[in-house]
This record gives sequence, C-alpha cells and structure tokens, in this order.
Amino acid sequence: MHIYIDTIAHSEQRYPTVGDWQFTAEGGGGQRGTPVEGPVLHIAVSEMKNADYEFLVGLHEMIEAYLCHKRGIREEDVTAFDKMFEAHRAEGNTDEPGNHILAPYRKEHFFATSIERLVAAELNVDWNEYDKTVVNL
Repeated sequence: MHIYIDTIAHSEQRYPTVGDWQFTAEGGGGQRGTPVEGPVLHIAVSEMKNADYEFLVGLHEMIEAYLCHKRGIREEDVTAFDKMFEAHRAEGNTDEPGNHILAPYRKEHFFATSIERLVAAELNVDWNEYDKTVVNL
C-alpha cells in the first residue's frame, strides 16, 4: 500500500471537510509515476497554517481510512454519508459527520479521534484551540 497526504487549500476539498480520503485502484501510479502494487490511499488535508494541526488531521484520516478498508466500509459510502450530513447540517451544529449514530464509519471515526487526541496531547496541542480552528474553516 502507498499513502499520500497532501495539504491543500480548504476551497479545493471535494465537499465541506477538513480531511478527505480516497483509495485508488491497485496498480495505480506511485510517486514520480512509478507503478505500485496494492491500493493507493490519497488524503487531502485543508491548510491551517499550523503543521501540527495538519499532521493531526492527516493522521486521523489515515487511521480512519485504513480501518474502513480493512472492515469493508467503502469510501463511496463514507463520502455519500458526509455529503448528506453536510447538506442537512442545522445552523450552529459543529458536529463531525462521523460522530452521527448512523455514520457507516462511526466506530472507525471514534477510534481515529482517540489516537488523534493522544498525539495532540503529546504535541502539546490545545485540543479546544485545534477544534476551533477546524470548525472555523
């Protein structure tokens, strides 16, 4: 497996999210166009002008994506749920789609958040400030 994490402008995300992941088919192009075996995971993280914050989002997405992959939860289903959640988001609601009880990847999202919080503490990142930055994008 090959994993690529890119920081992009928030406006370039596929939908309103700070982190997004997609798998491409096995045998896709690797770094510098070399062929690779196995799936390729692409993660897009919104630029926040804070390397720790961007790292934490990328880490969360990598863990969530891999767990979904291992458990047969399709990216298409995760993305469809996220888009539906965002389309029906109540004003003032700052919940993450993965927290919703009907999210097909809820368990994977919660585990990824647990690891994200542990690493944030190790980096001396104030979780409330970090969360505020993510929510305000």
